[in-house]
Parts: sequence; C-alpha cells; structure tokens
Amino acid sequence: MTADTLRIAGAQMAPVWLDRNRTLAKVISAIHGAADDGVQLLVFPEAFVPGYPWWIEWTDGARFDAAVQKSLHAHYLDQAVQIEAGHLDEVCAAIRDRSITVVLGVIERPLDRGGHSVYASLVTIDAAGTIVNVHRKLMPTYEERLSWAPGDGHGLRTHRVGAFTLGALNCWENWMPLARASLYGQGEDLHVAIWPGSVRNTEDITRFMAREGRSYVMSVSGLLRRDQVPEHTPHFALLQRVLPEVMGEGGSCIAGPDAQWIVAPVAHEERLITADIDHTRVREERQNFDAMGHYGRPDVLQLEVNRERQRGVRLRD
Repeated sequence: MTADTLRIAGAQMAPVWLDRNRTLAKVISAIHGAADDGVQLLVFPEAFVPGYPWWIEWTDGARFDAAVQKSLHAHYLDQAVQIEAGHLDEVCAAIRDRSITVVLGVIERPLDRGGHSVYASLVTIDAAGTIVNVHRKLMPTYEERLSWAPGDGHGLRTHRVGAFTLGALNCWENWMPLARASLYGQGEDLHVAIWPGSVRNTEDITRFMAREGRSYVMSVSGLLRRDQVPEHTPHFALLQRVLPEVMGEGGSCIAGPDAQWIVAPVAHEERLITADIDHTRVREERQNFDAMGHYGRPDVLQLEVNRERQRGVRLRD
C-alpha cells in the first residue's frame, strides 16, 4: 500500500431486521473484521440500521388509517437511530479503536425535526470516531414516502479519506444528475452508493457513474430473506404469509474510473467485497474528461446548492 492507495470494502449483510441494538452489534463485529483485513473504508447498505421498510409493498401500505401500518410504523420509530440519544456511540468507539472510516445507512429519528419522523440517512464517521456528516436522503422513492420524510441538502458534502475525496448518496438519489454534480464539484473521486438490495439497481448505474465521474464507485447493497424476519416482529404471522422469499438479494459491486468492473455484482451472499484502489487511475482517466474541471463550462452552466439544515421551528430566547 502507498500514499495513493486505499483498501475499501462494502459490507453486504442482512440486518437483524427492525432490531436496532442487535443490528448495531453486527455493525461493530463487521468493523473489527474489516479492520483485521486492513480495510480503511467500510460501507454498509441503505437503511441498514434497523432495516428497510419491506412490509409496505406487501401489506397494502397505502391504505389510510390502517391499524397494521400504524403498528409497524410505531415499531419502526422505536427501533430507529436517534444520534442525539447516543445510539451510535459504541459504533464510534469501535471505529476510533480500529482507525477505520465508516459510511453507515440508518433510519434516523432526529430531534431537530420534532423526533417523530424518520429519514433514510447516510452517516459518515471518520477514523477518529467522529460523526462528520449526516446526509438525509433528498427524496424517498415511491412507497418509501409512506414511511420516510424527505431530507435536505445539508449532507451534500465530501470528505478526505487518504488520497481520495469521498462522496455518498442513497439509492435512487444516485439517478439525480444535480445531486451527483454537487459532489463532483467538491472534488469527489471516490463515490459510494448504498442500496437496500437488488442487482437491477446496481449493475448499470455503478459503471455509468464511474464513467461520468471518472471516479471509483462502490455500490453496497443489503440482504434479507423472509426466514430472517425475527419472530418478535409485530404482525409476524402476516409478514410470513405475504412477504416474498427474498427481499434483498445484494448486488454490491465496485467499478474503476474507466467503468470496468473491479468486483462485478455479487448476489445472495453475505460477505465483504474488498478492493485496493489507486488514485493514480483517477488522474489518468481525468486526462480526457473532468466534468467539473477542464470539461466544465461554469460561464454557461452553474449549480447552486442549499446546504442549510431544514428545521420547522427556529427558537429565539
């Protein structure tokens, strides 16, 4: 390993679905395992803690005032991550102990929006164990809007990890050209895309973003089978009857800045996908295209990004 290289890994795993504490224990175990393998950047799937709201699609989630939906939603809030309450403190301690940078997908229940709505948030924790960014997904996708609130631009930020400038987006945010451009404009050359778990989501866009950004791109997807749903989950019998056998199949992968596969999509397998990446390859591929550099036209096209954290109430005492 040199100053230009970085060992990265994606944790393609199943959560202990809708169980925050037991899933956080899996996160900490994965951190130690990855650090033992020399990993410097470890990434987890979207909504990994406590899990993706798979029930919505198969339990008539849009039915208004339905008791099942209210019950499952209340349980989801109970199991969500409240950073202000210290729910990630043990994760941060493990990260600090092992000097590894982590990007973690969580369902966040923030107090600055009242504490009763949840967001698909992407938490970046540096190797010192400090939370340096919390990006709330800009727009939940389709049925996700029955559970998650829309986020804001506060987390559209990049961070240095070794020789690289790291940026990250949740799921279909990666299809938003302006969201991608906001990170390109901040020097991103290592992009992380996190997903709930589907090869069809990752197999095309991962290489496309690598080609567009002339960057390394790692997509990290989750796993979940029906037989992994814990028996203590509310409406367990109903869920066992209506959920498909496989909900999250993975699809984690890594593409280089030439858009060629370093690790092709991996399905139905719980494992770390790992690669040693070299920043020299970014500089080589930027020779003929650099979206926000020599190929940019800021005199013609500019992007304005509002990174203010949105709050419903501002109190002055």
